Amino acid sequence: MSGLTLDTGALIALERDDRDFMTFLKEARRKQIDMAVPAGVVAQAWRDGRRQARLARFLTQVRIEILDDFRAREAGQLCGLTGTHDVIDASVVLCARAHQHAVVTSDPDDIRRLDPKLVLIPV
Repeated sequence: MSGLTLDTGALIALERDDRDFMTFLKEARRKQIDMAVPAGVVAQAWRDGRRQARLARFLTQVRIEILDDFRAREAGQLCGLTGTHDVIDASVVLCARAHQHAVVTSDPDDIRRLDPKLVLIPV
């Protein structure tokens, strides 16, 4: 594992200032661990920028992975192959695969269905 890909549950934990998650995140930053967030995950977590200062700051410090036409088709195909429906979860898996990251997730069962080989870190 060379870094972390965060799903929506991770961003919600950050936004809620979850103590355990914030400790985990602080340690990851201290170790300068590479972090990425797929753009669709940002869309799922973003609701009111006027009230999401913590999340806004965090997003300036990580790589935001775009969901372009190629990645969107790839996510859809992964859903088709695995019999799942959540293309954003699929984009999380694709991001993690591309960067050899572990996935920080609140939905380990959903991510595991898409790729049972990924390292998962539950939030």
